[in-house]
Amino acid sequence: MIEHWFWFLLVVAVIGWYSSVTVYVAIRGAKDIRTMLHDLGERQKRDSGA
Repeated sequence: MIEHWFWFLLVVAVIGWYSSVTVYVAIRGAKDIRTMLHDLGERQKRDSGA
């Protein structure tokens, strides 16, 4: 493994970057979905009450 240290570090860096992007997108997506569902619920209450 020591003779391939460059590729090992590159693979570790890429996996770290990909994992962080995946977690970021999952968190932001969950927040957006929660906001969207809340807004749709509010709109449904408003429309059914009118």
